[in-house]
Amino acid sequence: MTEKDKSRTEKDKSATNGLSYKQAGVDIDAGNALVEAIKPAVKSTRRPGADGEIGGFGGLFDLKATGFVDPVLVAANDGVGTTLRLAIDAQNHDTVGIDLVAMCVNDLIVQGAEPLFFLDYLATGALDVAQATSVIEGIALGCKQAGCALIGGETAEMPGMYHNADYDLAGFAVGAVERAAILPRTDIIAGDVLVGLASSGVHSNGFSLVRKIIEVSDIKLSDPAPFAPESTLAQALLTPTKIYVKPLLAALKANHPLKALVHITGGGFIDNIPRILPDHLTAKVNLSTIPVPPVFPWLSQTGGIAQNEMLRTFNCGIGMIAIIHGDFASNFVDFLNAQGESAFPIGTLGTRNEGEAVQFLGSLNL
Repeated sequence: MTEKDKSRTEKDKSATNGLSYKQAGVDIDAGNALVEAIKPAVKSTRRPGADGEIGGFGGLFDLKATGFVDPVLVAANDGVGTTLRLAIDAQNHDTVGIDLVAMCVNDLIVQGAEPLFFLDYLATGALDVAQATSVIEGIALGCKQAGCALIGGETAEMPGMYHNADYDLAGFAVGAVERAAILPRTDIIAGDVLVGLASSGVHSNGFSLVRKIIEVSDIKLSDPAPFAPESTLAQALLTPTKIYVKPLLAALKANHPLKALVHITGGGFIDNIPRILPDHLTAKVNLSTIPVPPVFPWLSQTGGIAQNEMLRTFNCGIGMIAIIHGDFASNFVDFLNAQGESAFPIGTLGTRNEGEAVQFLGSLNL
């Protein structure tokens, strides 16, 4: 064998024994398979302005096609926190995608904005196509519930950063509102009524505390839920977050004079309501008017959690609060209930007089 032939043989051996991206933990073929698997779900979210195919370098949206006259764009991004830990441990990935969309689009409607499009980010150590497909199909379902298009996303396979079946999620939503219709309005006054919209459950907030309560209670995720024995504990706790976009948009388009909306997320009543209040006003919330879902008494009693801590950690049965003049509150409540919501007055605004921004009357049924 000549020296030249020997050199070529050594190169061939090196090429045969060399490392590949797949051996390093990143499977490009799995990523391509995921794109193909989610195309039907993504296509189902199309709306005016969004007609592009998934898989391009960027998502396109034609704002002109939406019919806005003087639009202001509103953007929101969020995740679902340690809800994911519970979903991963329970191997239940069907609902966290809905939660992800809800966390973002409910923040858009609070400013009066119609959600237009959504993008997701999924990061994992090793891509499980079936698992990721389940998550993204949930995202698509959430987008359909909100009336927005899923126009793109990113799936990042990062071995060494995430282990076993762990993954993380983030979502990004963009909406639009006519400039003259941005919420909150500036005419919020004492006497305005607080209208609560019922939540569907824990709503992806406070799950670090939820998981701690599960730990100290020595109950398994696969056990029947003590507060909903027809479901496992995991299924009951992972009830997807309520998306309030369509009924509230309908109310705005029907000219119900909403002054403000409050999304009750992390921080509960105590931290979220003051975000839209003028400094001279206080929200007087009558806790006895709130029909508390059974998951919250179970959390409170099992964890020995005081009412004030519950009100600052969880939604306690109210996922969204609307503020409206008292003369229009009754019609507004009737309209929302006709849309399939469960809405009811939970308090009024009053003059603060150096008191707390939120005052509680009565007690939660815990």
